[in-house]
Amino acid sequence: MSGVEVRDKRFESVVGGSVDFERLATGCIFTEGPLWHRREKYLLFSDMPGDHLRRWSEKDGVTTFRKPCNKSNGLAWDLQGRLLACEHASSHLTRTEPDGRITVLASHHEGKELNSPNDLAVKSDGAIYFSDPSYGRMEHFGRPREPQLAFRGVYRLSPDGKTLTLLASDFGQPNGVCFSRDERTLFVNDTEKQHIRAFDVQADGSVANSRVWAKTVGEGAGAPDGMKIDSAGNLYSCGPGGIHVFAPDATCLGVIQVPEYTSNFCWGDDDLKSLFITASTSVYRIRIATPGTSQMR
Repeated sequence: MSGVEVRDKRFESVVGGSVDFERLATGCIFTEGPLWHRREKYLLFSDMPGDHLRRWSEKDGVTTFRKPCNKSNGLAWDLQGRLLACEHASSHLTRTEPDGRITVLASHHEGKELNSPNDLAVKSDGAIYFSDPSYGRMEHFGRPREPQLAFRGVYRLSPDGKTLTLLASDFGQPNGVCFSRDERTLFVNDTEKQHIRAFDVQADGSVANSRVWAKTVGEGAGAPDGMKIDSAGNLYSCGPGGIHVFAPDATCLGVIQVPEYTSNFCWGDDDLKSLFITASTSVYRIRIATPGTSQMR
């Protein structure tokens, strides 16, 4: 088995003609939020239903990083290298300080609790953009409770952390978030609607010109979830059957056919040619042709 479905010949120069899956961890309930630490060479990932944030490295294998973890989902580094976490159980966006204290960065919009921050991207000016679907208010993936907001939106937290702005509220279930390489475009996918939307990023950080950029079409279980841009501007997004790879012109080049239902991924190792994949009970690593990008600046 090649582990790939090639739809365009460019796929081989981006991913390769085939991939081999190395399983780094298993026995989890549902893995999410992979995040690579470039300097210390370790991977963080969350087992959301297990309320367990784990750490993996070549040296130590799988160890506990934080338990409980408020059923954290998406993770990122801020500009100072501090850990940001989208917490399903608390409906908070948080930051872990160097001394281990946890600071709540966002919890409410216009006096009402956020649904459950899910995924995020940090812009080069320090602003944080994040999605807020309602999955964390459901059984299994979070803590069951009724939403206070009537919509599921996408937000921007200003670089100083003082202003939370609602950017869009017309999603079914917004999920993966990433920027184009030049940060002029914000991509947000919609799990419910099975597509990827694009927005023009304005000088003040707001967004405009919403449009459907691409759809994730294919066989197998899966839906738009984790999403990131590689070093050449190709967009990777979870979707039916695994991870769909799109060229900058929105052509779907092919699909990485992951052995389990896939939630998210990130690039890592020294050359950023390893793709770490969170897939249901397991975490996998594959090697690819074109380097990815790192969230750690």
